Amino acid sequence: MSTTRFTLVCVLVGLVVYIFGHLLGIGYLFFAGYTILQFIVLASAWNILGGYCGYVNFGSAAFFALGAYSTVFFYKFHQLPIPILIVIGAVVSGIVGFGMGYLTLRLRGAFFAIATLAMAVVLQTLVVNWSYVGGSRGAYIVRADTIEIGGYAIEYIEYLFLLMMAVAILSIVISRTIARTQLGFGFATIRDDELAAEASGVPTLRLKLIATTISGALMGMAGAPFPYYIGYLQPASAFGLEYGVNSIAMPIIGGTTSWVGPLIGAILLGSLQQIATVTISSAVNLLIVGLLLVAFVVIAPNGLIGLIHERLRGRRSSK
Repeated sequence: MSTTRFTLVCVLVGLVVYIFGHLLGIGYLFFAGYTILQFIVLASAWNILGGYCGYVNFGSAAFFALGAYSTVFFYKFHQLPIPILIVIGAVVSGIVGFGMGYLTLRLRGAFFAIATLAMAVVLQTLVVNWSYVGGSRGAYIVRADTIEIGGYAIEYIEYLFLLMMAVAILSIVISRTIARTQLGFGFATIRDDELAAEASGVPTLRLKLIATTISGALMGMAGAPFPYYIGYLQPASAFGLEYGVNSIAMPIIGGTTSWVGPLIGAILLGSLQQIATVTISSAVNLLIVGLLLVAFVVIAPNGLIGLIHERLRGRRSSK
């Protein structure tokens, strides 16, 4: 299927989901759906660097927070439409991603992962001490209950849901396109054997910089609408552990070598967390992540997609 047709299919599916939720009239569906879509973006973005290239990034929450605090900055300076804030969040986080890659991509394995974690700690310290964006006290974001689009008023959460759906579709299309092009093949050579790729003339540093920039930009886009969604942003919520953990766990559970894996992992894990939040408590969300992550590492180390492929190969070989 071509990229254009795939994009149209994604848009149609998204519109069907929105119309279904709108007709039911249950506002929480949009609150929960926004969170799941947000994790789809984070998981797909993480997978570009962590899955395709094999460089584990522990700084996902930092890029997410950069997008969120870019919104807070412009909210205090001059209020802009959220779509523009999403673009600004992508630019800011993309630039930081490029800078992080330039400084740390000569490191490999655990050293690179530790460097990304250190970057997240440094950025959180800067935000905590930056009073203009609220510092440690946090910042309130006041928004209307409804917004008018094309002469038709809808709930603001529905508007945020549609925006995050657009970002999720963009992230899926980008991830799928990368996997099917020369860029994705270059990423795969880095993941399989970086030294051999360098010896073969593959511009590994350039490819890794592209990966960190795209990954960071998409995470920033996921974080940009977050202050309007939550209403009150503080460093503990923007740099929350759940964003760093979920963005890694979801691709691993779904499968990291395909664009489908992060999508499946985000929908599965995100839905379970939302159900647990309503029925039990949000405090068990990280417990669910930990249990599923351990289970999949033991049972299906290549994720759901890898498990399905293994079963299909087993059936073919038995015939």
